[in-house]
Amino acid sequence: MADLTTPLDYFRMEDTAVTRRYFGKFEKITGYLGKVAAVMEAEGRFSREDTAAIARYLIGLNYTFRALAYKYHFAGRFAHAGQLTFDRVESGFPVYSELLEMANDALQAPRHLEEMPSVEALKDQMIRSIVGAQEIPTKLQYALSQRLYYQELVKGEMYWARNDPQSVWLGEFAGRRRFQLHWAVYDSQINLPTIYLMEVEDTGKVGLPKDERRWPEAQRHLMAQSVGGLKLLTIAKGFDEDFDDLHPIRLRRFHIGPMYSHAFTSQQGPLREVLEAANSPDGEDWALVWTTEDLVSERVESVKSGWFGTVERQVFALDPFAGRGAETGATRMDRSIILPERPYQALAELNPPGFSDVRKFVVGAQGRVLSYR
Repeated sequence: MADLTTPLDYFRMEDTAVTRRYFGKFEKITGYLGKVAAVMEAEGRFSREDTAAIARYLIGLNYTFRALAYKYHFAGRFAHAGQLTFDRVESGFPVYSELLEMANDALQAPRHLEEMPSVEALKDQMIRSIVGAQEIPTKLQYALSQRLYYQELVKGEMYWARNDPQSVWLGEFAGRRRFQLHWAVYDSQINLPTIYLMEVEDTGKVGLPKDERRWPEAQRHLMAQSVGGLKLLTIAKGFDEDFDDLHPIRLRRFHIGPMYSHAFTSQQGPLREVLEAANSPDGEDWALVWTTEDLVSERVESVKSGWFGTVERQVFALDPFAGRGAETGATRMDRSIILPERPYQALAELNPPGFSDVRKFVVGAQGRVLSYR
């Protein structure tokens, strides 16, 4: 019987081998993302602070997938092993509820570890089961995988469903403090990791991170607005209007994904055709989209505040081409794609429309990342 509680776009992995291949694929992909960020820094598209902030979340994403791989290592072997649910149509990533459940597991992880045998004790029991009883110790192996899962959660530094804003001091410019604020969410509408970077000029009496009133308010405001459906212009203007002494001069949003795979996902479009034509071996049948939205302040204007006062308000530059700025709510939008060599060759041969302006990051057999237009 079909599970009526699961949307048709979502898919539960009921096969152990398929689940392990899925996580093996993402282990490779997340391992390459940091190298892509480093290439962007070398090209001058990222500052050192940008790369450090983004890398923090990409490493956390790697830890999250490692933990989930332990959790579902025996998916499909028996009823209580659990099954991963992922979005096979829109994103190719695990669904939002998987990260919520992982966060709840993290709260209880220390208690579970206290109650479970150690890794060494479980391995000893497995050896005795194999040698003495001549049985495959499947349930002991499952218990070990769950212990390793909880150990990963206790280590922390994961990419959670919500990753609250942090601040980085950038220096003083024209007598004003400047900070980089960075935060991230796992967007529940599109099941994708989404990273935000905002550069802010601070004219308050106390520096923002040390201000016991403004900093918690700013954090709550930014997290409440971190929804993929909101345009950057809406987020930046709302922040600008709510905080008279905080001036957002640049806001960027990075969508990590979707992930396309001929073997796992059912997205439509040119990339699916490219992967089908590539007929890549296991581990190389994928392509990952990386989208950057960028909103930059063009100038400042003074507006009336109260009876006699004035406050600064940012006027943001919007994309001037064909009115797209009003549509996108951004100064510019750039799309990149990360893929192995064989799919890249298929992409170059098929040359589908719309990909000429997309930056291609090609990962080689040795893990080297090359950038192409």
